[in-house]
Amino acid sequence: MSSGTLAYAVEGGLARITIAQPAKMNAMTFEMWTALPELIARAAADPAIRAIVLAGEGEKAFCAGADISQFGERRSDPDAVAAYDAAVAEGMTALAAAAKPTLALIKGICFGGGFGLALACDIRLARADARFRVPAARLGLGYGFEGVKLIARKLGPDAAADILFSARILDAADALRLGVVGQVWAQESFAADSATYLDLVAANAPLTVAAAKRALVELARPEAERDAQAVAALVSACFASADYREGQAAFKEKRTPRFSGA
Repeated sequence: MSSGTLAYAVEGGLARITIAQPAKMNAMTFEMWTALPELIARAAADPAIRAIVLAGEGEKAFCAGADISQFGERRSDPDAVAAYDAAVAEGMTALAAAAKPTLALIKGICFGGGFGLALACDIRLARADARFRVPAARLGLGYGFEGVKLIARKLGPDAAADILFSARILDAADALRLGVVGQVWAQESFAADSATYLDLVAANAPLTVAAAKRALVELARPEAERDAQAVAALVSACFASADYREGQAAFKEKRTPRFSGA
């Protein structure tokens, strides 16, 4: 029985999901993959939550990927492999399609499935010691179509080819250059700098952010499947909201707006 878990906590308008298996560099178990969609849905349904933050427990790793110690049990026959792959896909989809912004805080190792988890988030914030890798080509593993599509969509085909073909370890500077992360902060200031950024997101108008997030979700879908009307409805709700009036008043009064999400 694995001791790994996903811890859930609410703090300052943020739902914090912590990948907690530090003895194995926060590798994801089957049970952790299956728990992720429920936690994402829980955060999305809570009106007090402004954003969802994914992080790894401890200082050494965000996530080292799948817990390979389970493969003998969980990937032993075609049906088991299909169930495992479905759990991973559902976890990734829940994170990518969450109704609220998702942000990954990355310290140390971010490999394999951990790399995919980070890319499924809207924004990735890294500490200077972060290291990134998709090691499939060094392990003889077939990297699935959806995983390749995610990397190519987020980073472009050239960066995807580099990451997948070389299987090299990227340092934080490489990751920033390739667009894997949006911000890199020094180890000594990471906690404070990332907290400031998270507070910035959490302080903004929830309805406006939700409309922008839905637009990004729709853009990730094939063009024929996009629901532009759903985005338009959310945009209209912004203009009809009390938050819109509060934003206008705060601008005129030269003060910080106090948004309620209504």
